[in-house]
Amino acid sequence: MFNEPMKRQELFESIIESIDEAIHVVDANGITIFYNKVAAKNDGISIDDALGKHVLDVFPSLNKENSTLLKVIKNGTPIYQQHQSFTNIRGQLIDTVNTTVPIYSGDTLIGAVEVAKDLSTVKQLSQKLIDLQSSVHKQTKPVASSGATFKWDDIITEDPKMIEMINLAQKAATTSSPIMVFGETGTGKELFVHAIHQHSNRRKESLIAQNCASLPSTLLESMLFGTKKGSYTGAVDRAGLIELAHGGTLFLDELNTMPLDFQSKLLRVLEDGMIRRLGGAESYHTDVRIIVALNEHPIQCMEKGVLRRDLYYRLNVCFIEIPPLRERRGDIPLLIEHFRKKFNYKFHILVMKVEDDVIEHLKEYSWPGNIRELEHAIEYAVMMTDGDTITLEHLPTYLKVEKQSTIPHSLIQSQKKRLSLRETLEYTERALIKEAIRESKGNVMHAAKLLDIPRQTLQYKLSKLKITIEECSVI
Repeated sequence: MFNEPMKRQELFESIIESIDEAIHVVDANGITIFYNKVAAKNDGISIDDALGKHVLDVFPSLNKENSTLLKVIKNGTPIYQQHQSFTNIRGQLIDTVNTTVPIYSGDTLIGAVEVAKDLSTVKQLSQKLIDLQSSVHKQTKPVASSGATFKWDDIITEDPKMIEMINLAQKAATTSSPIMVFGETGTGKELFVHAIHQHSNRRKESLIAQNCASLPSTLLESMLFGTKKGSYTGAVDRAGLIELAHGGTLFLDELNTMPLDFQSKLLRVLEDGMIRRLGGAESYHTDVRIIVALNEHPIQCMEKGVLRRDLYYRLNVCFIEIPPLRERRGDIPLLIEHFRKKFNYKFHILVMKVEDDVIEHLKEYSWPGNIRELEHAIEYAVMMTDGDTITLEHLPTYLKVEKQSTIPHSLIQSQKKRLSLRETLEYTERALIKEAIRESKGNVMHAAKLLDIPRQTLQYKLSKLKITIEECSVI
């Protein structure tokens, strides 16, 4: 008859081995007491290399300060999703993201367990992306304004504040100084960046753009700085985006999502222009004009601790603040007409007119998604129009609700049916969620970040408000 405790132990180990994650368990002294096959494969060693040995004996490049397992044993607090790079006893560089939690028996800490994800495969995929981008830019390099498609004429405005920002950007474009662009999502930050590059003496070189929020922090360094062969499993000699942008412009969008430790590395590049590839010893000099964009005011970002103050002062040579559409309502008729013509051409149809009451209705709306939201609304209206005139009935459903604008002054104007506070809040919430889903192309995780709420909260609201990803893509 099986010994019951031993049977439970074997069952436990069988379950753990069946999990497709690297699992490493140590006792309170840092001695490995469990180490599964996935962990051994990821770390490039055998299970016997680790069992019964201290963590620092197996991974000599670690120490008590940077080992997540040893930190958890010391502090007794869990660590979630932390990047860790280390060299194993065979001299191989390993890159992982770890979640490490303490193990207690009653009130006594008896060890720690770590679940690690190997980043080597993901990094190899990211490098293929860089290769593709590099080959595209090499093929298009003789063409003027490589990577930039918009010019000043593409910024549709008669607003004094916008004209002031355009004049400022045009003056800054002729220099090589860094530029910081701030504007809410959908205000047209990328148009400004493209136009600045086109207007600069770098226009014959490449404009390379990278959204900092679209990549995990663990990949940013290899993407921007490049890699040296052998720096991690599968790594080869490869230029990063900064090298690819040499002589041209590098545009970093959503800078406020860049990890603080990486911001310090970017600061060094701004100071001396020198970069070093991941895993390499040689430094390379680069001549790159840096333009960054934020969808949250930099002062607020610094107060929240997501933007380094020294980086802000280094980048804030020229600060361009693009006003939201609700602050430039006089441009709405111009933009409506521009988008009407654009989608007439795109859909090969002839919508000749937009009724005045439609224009007035759209001027009263708050436009949380700014110009991008207005563009989607006109695209939808042009598609839905049977004749040659856009009327209120052709607008997206969420815009048809009478006086549903979220701004205060529109709610107090005379109207046949006044909305309740609950209805107004629901309409506002619905509009913001739909715009975030559209902006993130259906990625709920990214949409939650745009809305600054947990993903689970957004999932709950989508269910509660009966909003589907599909309907967000067509309005």
